[in-house]
Amino acid sequence: MSSNPVEIAETVAPGLGTAGSLAGRSILVTGAGGFIASHLVERLDAEGARVRAFVRYNSRADLGCLKLIPEETRNRIEILFGDLQDADAVLEAMNEVEIVFHLGALIAIPYSYLHPREVVGTNVIGTLNVLMAARALRPGRVLHASTSEVYGTPLRIPIDEDHPLRAQSPYSASKIGADKLVESFVRTFEVPAVTIRPFNTYGPRQSARAVIPTIISQALVRDELFLGDLTPKRDFTYVEDTVEGFIRASVAEGVVGETINLGSGKAVEIGELADMILRMIDRAVTLKSDPERFRPDASEVRQLLADGRKANALLGWTPRISLKEGLQKTIEWVREHPEWFTPERYTV
Repeated sequence: MSSNPVEIAETVAPGLGTAGSLAGRSILVTGAGGFIASHLVERLDAEGARVRAFVRYNSRADLGCLKLIPEETRNRIEILFGDLQDADAVLEAMNEVEIVFHLGALIAIPYSYLHPREVVGTNVIGTLNVLMAARALRPGRVLHASTSEVYGTPLRIPIDEDHPLRAQSPYSASKIGADKLVESFVRTFEVPAVTIRPFNTYGPRQSARAVIPTIISQALVRDELFLGDLTPKRDFTYVEDTVEGFIRASVAEGVVGETINLGSGKAVEIGELADMILRMIDRAVTLKSDPERFRPDASEVRQLLADGRKANALLGWTPRISLKEGLQKTIEWVREHPEWFTPERYTV
């Protein structure tokens, strides 16, 4: 969306201002079994919200990362199984909900090379179903999760929200499509949506399809660490900070129609990141290149570095947890949950 706010009437419930409370409010989180969303569910419950968690159906009733939140928290939330591509399931899940956090998506870039149709179905059609339900049911606000991957290899640094969107993978193309649908529903149907664009979030519960848990899980138990390209640079944000950004965007005034980056404003090369983690773990590990882990040349985003001024201006948000502190927390969590990882295998 444009950096200029869209002038529409916000239907946020009374009291839901910049310092508003989420206590007692009915909230839906899509993709609730995912990494960031599970932390968001836990935070919303701690704020006293009435949380409904929408989890992709599977025959094992597997809750994903929700298995890792405290049992007393799980017992308080309402869990619904379904699929974002099922419009009826989405409509039912959103019924009588005041705020929607739409984090449901297929996010693995290598997986999008293998199954682009499935990724487009979930990310584009799934988002369309959320927006159609929002148009019909008129929740107070929809928080749509985007990704910094939509910027592609940047034309300028740092990357502000007006930077052109450049699809360099089927995944990023699907998220660009979803973002543009959100923009169109704000402008055409006055759906009160805000697009939150996190840069690379990391922390406890993240799967080995992401680079930080890949490095940690291998380095803790193996003598060789296999990675792909070590030269791309990424802007890493600890998950608690990302969740704080979503929370603030759900209660801030004057942000409907906006797109807001969440990033640290600092970039680190993957090779440098690996060296940092290895020093913290303090094991003698040999770093090796694995051709299977490389993206196609034209698909690799060479650098991501956020311009976070808008988040600071509109939300009063800046990340609090340093990369070193966040990595230490993540290392401790991976060490305590070895069953969550298969370090001998490349996870797509």
